[in-house]
Amino acid sequence: MTISVIDLFSVGIGPSSSHTVGPMRAARQFVRRFPSLPARVRVILRGSLAATGQGHGTDRASILGLVGYEPETMPAGVTPAYGDLIPARGSISGPLGTVEYEIVVDTHALPEHPNGMIMEAFGRDGSPLGDPMDYYSVGGGFILSGEELRELAASEEGLGSGASTTGRSADAPYPFSTAEILKKHCTNTGLSFSGIMAANEAALHDGIEVVNNYLDTVWQTMRECVRAGIATSGILPGGLGVSRRAPGLHRKLLEIKASPRGDALGAMEWVNLYALAVNEENAAGGKVVTAPTNGAAGIIPAVMHYALDFLDDFSTEKARQFLLAAGAVGIIIKESASISGAEVGCQGEVGSAAAMAAAGLCEILGGTPAQVENAAEIALEHNLGLTCDPVGGLVQIPCIERNAIGAVKAINAARLAMMGEGTHRVSLDDVVETMAATGRDMLSKYKETAAGGLAVTLGLPVNLTEC
Repeated sequence: MTISVIDLFSVGIGPSSSHTVGPMRAARQFVRRFPSLPARVRVILRGSLAATGQGHGTDRASILGLVGYEPETMPAGVTPAYGDLIPARGSISGPLGTVEYEIVVDTHALPEHPNGMIMEAFGRDGSPLGDPMDYYSVGGGFILSGEELRELAASEEGLGSGASTTGRSADAPYPFSTAEILKKHCTNTGLSFSGIMAANEAALHDGIEVVNNYLDTVWQTMRECVRAGIATSGILPGGLGVSRRAPGLHRKLLEIKASPRGDALGAMEWVNLYALAVNEENAAGGKVVTAPTNGAAGIIPAVMHYALDFLDDFSTEKARQFLLAAGAVGIIIKESASISGAEVGCQGEVGSAAAMAAAGLCEILGGTPAQVENAAEIALEHNLGLTCDPVGGLVQIPCIERNAIGAVKAINAARLAMMGEGTHRVSLDDVVETMAATGRDMLSKYKETAAGGLAVTLGLPVNLTEC
């Protein structure tokens, strides 16, 4: 296992980890090849990055990456703003200087991956600076160069994009890529999912302190995102006219809370609120935690807020355990299948996030490793076949509500697993394998291209703008 929980939960900008965060990182990595900023760069977006790129802010993210911005540290208010129309040719300025750019879109996917982009650099005299480079945004903000991805394919490691992007050489004491191997480590050591993860993370980072500090930052960022989503009203950018609902829902819930009449399902309403708040922030291009993607960023925070509000003693340590156990499941899915909507549809995004959240919740409820695995299996199994069909190419319909439903489903999966013994006919590994196969069989129009499903049924054009 070379993927770290630090990689899996990254702090970045919305609205998409694969279409915003990944392209920004790829562009930043591309210009690092040169001793000084090229005079001009041509960015060719291919496949899904072209089909839904404008709605996802891919064009904006790419040119901002060229001038040195990074998703983890980009300050608010950087221009052009998310939702602005980006000209196909122009110039952009940033920390590294100013560069002329050209954006070309081609909806034909490159053979290696549906989320591909090619970049070419030119000097002031117009001559090429080296050969063009291809990069691939493989889900969750992870990127691979064409060379890395072709090496991965040659090694026959499956559909997933589990190659490390960190270049770590340390060996984890308990490596795993399947739930079966992870459970065996738990049996042999007496450790939980989070315990195994903590031991591995300590080895990867020369101690657990840096990991704990990072997980604390992740949880704090999630809480800040919820607060921002609840406090901000208005219309989401992009032209669909979708109103932010979190502020109004929050007011209604406060009124209900003040009422003397109780509601047995009141917790579910708050979970809905938290998920909507995060994903409305994401849809507006705000700061979120990729968990494991931006399109599914609201599920884990919503379930953690459920634990904070409705369970006893949800401490900082419990939050760390939650994220570590969730991260273990995320690693299994990423290693053996995919978390990219462009590869496997929304089952890889919302399905993966629900499985991770279910595992995290089950662990802090006191579940055994078998019950934690069962919780993840239940959540993922009942998202199989879920398509990615963003209306207008925007991460709004059905994405925002889908996170609320996914969060409630994750809680139900964890509670159902806790009522059992952890024995079940279908394993998590079986469901992950099925998800990968289903993704391969799924037509491309249902995989983040806005060419099928609701995106077509509503008859709205892709890449709406407010211009």
